[in-house]
Amino acid sequence: MRSFTYARAKDAADAVNEIALHKEARFIAGGTNLLDLMKIDVMHPAHLVDITRTSLDTVEATASGGLKLGALVTNADTAYHPEVEQRYPLLAHAILAGASAQIRNKATDGGNLLQRTRCYYFYDLATPCNKREPGSGCAAINGFNRIHAILGTSEQCIATHPSDMAVALAALDAAVHVTGPGGERTMKVTDFHRLPGDTPHLDTNLKEEELITAIELPAKGFSSHYSYLKVRDRASYAFALVSVAVGLELEENTIKEARIALGGVAHKPWRVPEAEALLKDQPATTENFRKAAEAVVAGAKGFGHNTFKIELAKRSVVRALQTAKEREAAA
Repeated sequence: MRSFTYARAKDAADAVNEIALHKEARFIAGGTNLLDLMKIDVMHPAHLVDITRTSLDTVEATASGGLKLGALVTNADTAYHPEVEQRYPLLAHAILAGASAQIRNKATDGGNLLQRTRCYYFYDLATPCNKREPGSGCAAINGFNRIHAILGTSEQCIATHPSDMAVALAALDAAVHVTGPGGERTMKVTDFHRLPGDTPHLDTNLKEEELITAIELPAKGFSSHYSYLKVRDRASYAFALVSVAVGLELEENTIKEARIALGGVAHKPWRVPEAEALLKDQPATTENFRKAAEAVVAGAKGFGHNTFKIELAKRSVVRALQTAKEREAAA
């Protein structure tokens, strides 16, 4: 690990000011991803700004009936929070499907959104990677790409975003609050992460020196009919090959609203509103679920080792929708 300087911020404004004073500076909270990447020299910030004392660790009700999660609330505290368990069980289930208990106790909600890809080549300094070193090439495209993206890819990068939490947040239509030198702003989770395009080294639409302060959940949590399905190589402590977050609003067997988000298949959580619209006011049948699944994965492209994901994603969507439909009877 290279040497670096360190400062502890007393509040969000102090953190933003501190990072603006230093080149190659990064915020640090739980450090569950950043420190690992620093140890292997994939990331090497010259200055770290510790935000753990900035009081961004509260969970509060919003005026619109939703819930605001401070950026420093841990993944574990979020998953086991009574309001989240009762009103947003999709989010709780997604968080508990990720990492390990020890990591969830340390990792923060804001940091979860900012974690980097687990692409083998991103972690291997001996191979080219446009995300790690822009312009060097993408070794994954013609390499071993079993865990890589099938949707939203580019000639520059086929990496996936690894978060489980972000997939559930996308299905819930959550928003991210940030602050920076230009003031405060809010963006939807679905707009927070970027597709690789020609700039795969840019993971998000955060502006330089901006800090995540909170994640806002809307009032609707799909607490009766929901499902988080994670397909992976082993039962725990593994990243998704394909994951699906589903929320349904049903009147008897008629779908009044549907949300479908996929993980493990793209550089960001993948939602296709047109696919969700296919289910609106339709019977909750396997045939209709299959139509929606085809629409969600439309345009998918495999790269050899990961081509199996296309069919796996379709089947996973159908299974998740069926589970969500049946959920209330089992509750």
